[in-house]
Amino acid sequence: MASHVQQTPPYTREPSPKHGVSTVQSRPFINSGLTAWNNIQRFLQGDECIIDGSSLDIAGVVAVAKYGTPALLSTDDETRKRIDDSVGMLRTHLDSGHLVYGVSTGFGGSADTRTDNLEDLQRALVQHQNTGVLTSHDIGRPQDAKSMQDPVRSRDIDMAFSTNSMPTSWVRGSMLTRCNSIIRGHSGVRISVGQAILKLLNKNIIPVVPLRGSISASGDLSPLSYIAGAIEGSSDIYVRLSDGKVMPASEALEDAGIEPVVLGPKEGLGLLNGTAFSAATASLALHQSQDVVLLSQVLTAMGVEALQGSAESFWPQIANMRPHPGQIESAGNIFSFLQGSQLAKCVGSPKDTKITGLYQDRYALRTSSQWLGPQIEDLLHATSQITTELNSTTDNPLIDVESDHVLHGGNFQAAVVTSTMDRARLCLERLGKMLFSQATEIINPMLNGGLPANLSADDPSLSFTCKGVDINMASYQSELGFLANPVGNHVQSAEMHNQAINSLALISSRYTFQALDTIYLLSAAHLFVLCQALDLRVLQNDFLESMEPEMKKLVEDFLSTNKQSNQELQDELVNAISTRVHKVWPTTTTADLDGRCKTTADAVTLDVINAFAKASPSIPLDSAELVRLTSDLQTGMQDLYEAKRQNLFKNHLAITPTYLGNAAKRMYQFVRGDLGVKLHRGLFEHPTQPLPEGVEVEEPRKSIGSRISVIYEALRDGRASAVLMACAEEGLRQK
Repeated sequence: MASHVQQTPPYTREPSPKHGVSTVQSRPFINSGLTAWNNIQRFLQGDECIIDGSSLDIAGVVAVAKYGTPALLSTDDETRKRIDDSVGMLRTHLDSGHLVYGVSTGFGGSADTRTDNLEDLQRALVQHQNTGVLTSHDIGRPQDAKSMQDPVRSRDIDMAFSTNSMPTSWVRGSMLTRCNSIIRGHSGVRISVGQAILKLLNKNIIPVVPLRGSISASGDLSPLSYIAGAIEGSSDIYVRLSDGKVMPASEALEDAGIEPVVLGPKEGLGLLNGTAFSAATASLALHQSQDVVLLSQVLTAMGVEALQGSAESFWPQIANMRPHPGQIESAGNIFSFLQGSQLAKCVGSPKDTKITGLYQDRYALRTSSQWLGPQIEDLLHATSQITTELNSTTDNPLIDVESDHVLHGGNFQAAVVTSTMDRARLCLERLGKMLFSQATEIINPMLNGGLPANLSADDPSLSFTCKGVDINMASYQSELGFLANPVGNHVQSAEMHNQAINSLALISSRYTFQALDTIYLLSAAHLFVLCQALDLRVLQNDFLESMEPEMKKLVEDFLSTNKQSNQELQDELVNAISTRVHKVWPTTTTADLDGRCKTTADAVTLDVINAFAKASPSIPLDSAELVRLTSDLQTGMQDLYEAKRQNLFKNHLAITPTYLGNAAKRMYQFVRGDLGVKLHRGLFEHPTQPLPEGVEVEEPRKSIGSRISVIYEALRDGRASAVLMACAEEGLRQK
């Protein structure tokens, strides 16, 4: 381009000031995540979750399900009136002799039966749905003495610890969600029934519900029947208390002073015939999925720094030329996370158009915002859909007080939940594939731009730090790929062919939790890899930078005995040797330190000869002095690198963060500082390896897997979420 032509995007070599990347409006996903996080913090500080049938959100479900936030019915008159009116209208229709499905008829394919025994019909509904399988371990029942005498059965230790029951958080969330639905005034269920469920919830008397058995067609019939059985005070429905004790519901209600509920007309159907388990578990899964999306963007920024990649890929003008909202947001997030980095290119400085080597990053980094964008958009849409589902009436029939009609339809068909969960798992697989690709590039010495093979901090002939991690991650990603397969296309016709199509939503939610667990494993491994890589990148850069004055001293000493040398030759030699060292050193990463230094030092020989050959007037070169120069260079490099390495071993928590961008610094300090997962220094970290004299380690020494396990637990239990949200808040403030 001619120099007199004004450069405008995309030709500028730095981010265009016309395109801001920090506005909340352009980053709805990260903003919604922060809003949910702040709402949960508010609940944790003592706020109650008030349900009114229309305002429940995912944060409320998470707070009640996972953290025990109390849940209460709204006390406004409108809520109570809606409920009372629906119950009254149903009674009027029944008193007038109208048939109402599931109230005076049989159920499903048996709806051709009739009865006037309305209460017993509701008990019959609960009875025929209490069909799930629970083991003795699930319900705290002692093993049958006769079976334990069997020599095989008594030795099967897996049976003693296997579980067929749902996690308590799933059941808590479902109790809340079902209450929120039936108080909308379309179910004909008395307010006292909802209050009974909330009493159990708030007193931590939680039904033990079978893990399997729902096809989420006429709602989650079987799982919800265990909630109904619990408030009935059934002696063969079990509940788990806050101390972990499991006991029959009949005993738990008596101990708590709670009166059992006798289900009135339609109340059994109103409780069972809904999508509560599907919607609640989907809410919990989406909440975690949002965390994973944010985590993947932070890890990508760290990957850019570890590979000394370029922030240019995330400049706003690129995304604005292809204005998909998800891509715009992801690029803005990652670009803001990179601010302050001393390792990534194009951060706070113009693009260098004359660099040597790879001119642009490989796809796993360069196209990450394009890869992440659709996942962000899908999960935003899924969040909207599940929020709607949480505030929907999903049973049948429906009581429409306004028109005075009892409506028969299929709002219980949870296909929308299946769709969100199938897409969520596909999103998680896409995220996993990206992170796995980034990690393998960082571990591979042929691709990582000079980092040691397998990210070994000591000699690679006897240290293979991340080789096993690489294999683990391949396993995790393969499993994610399998779990990404849709569940919704495995429908089987059920219940006398009445439920010929059914959503399988709860099954899809269950598999989404498996996918989440797997990607957390992969992310924990990748975070271990990234922190190791960042330390070693800092070591490499610090070493090469510190070699500059050392090389100048070596050249000065080398020329001190040559009376014909001059400043021009000295400058030429310093430049030639420095260039060669910077070029060769990153290619020697599969060799031990002495071999790396010898190969690099020997490589400067020809450069020295050429420098003398070009000198004018001619200057003689003493071959013995040349040998001494390369020998001194080898020794100097080895001594300096070892000194820098030992210093990093001791002080990496103070040194490395000074090079890092905003998000990487927070996450690195969390792993290295808060979690205590220090830089892996090599073979002598192995618990059974004899320690060299003078080497100190933190005892007890831990395996690599144990270190990654610490990170994994922090990702799963929410400690890392606080760090991610701090990254997000800081990122939104970036201009």
